[in-house]
Amino acid sequence: MNPRLGITAGLLLLIAGPVAAEVYRNVDAQGNVTFSDEPSKGSEAIKVKPVTTITLPKPQNVRETDKLREEVKREGSIYESVSFSYPEDEQAFYSGSGDVRFEMRSTPGLEPDHRYEVTLDGQPVGQSSSGTITVSNVFRGTHEAGIHIVDQNGVQIKTGSPIRFTVHRPSTQN
Repeated sequence: MNPRLGITAGLLLLIAGPVAAEVYRNVDAQGNVTFSDEPSKGSEAIKVKPVTTITLPKPQNVRETDKLREEVKREGSIYESVSFSYPEDEQAFYSGSGDVRFEMRSTPGLEPDHRYEVTLDGQPVGQSSSGTITVSNVFRGTHEAGIHIVDQNGVQIKTGSPIRFTVHRPSTQN
């Protein structure tokens, strides 16, 4: 047998061992629940969901902040403004379904590799290069919408003034 193949197989078994480890649940006479990695009398094996992990990029792989800021400033400088055409600031309207149609504009018009991004109450809700975005099922009440232009990497390069609007919807209690 090839020694290199044997070492590789052994390493794979070592790595796979902890992944395949079982967890056992045991309930004693007083109803106390304990968990262990070793089986005991009356214990049952349970399946544990894998843990979600996020690997952050290494600092040396992250682009320099100053360089990125300069690029964003240069890209955003081609636009004089970006704003909502509809709804207007402080506008109130009825929407039975809760659908809100946002219409955006910029001066000059949008570059081919750029998109409008709309945020609703601080959360992104859509991107579009057409100048319209419809957001479904917006809850009744007053909301704040933000408008941005983003580049092909999703980086915000120009930000417009936010607007506030109020959605009136029928009550579900009637």
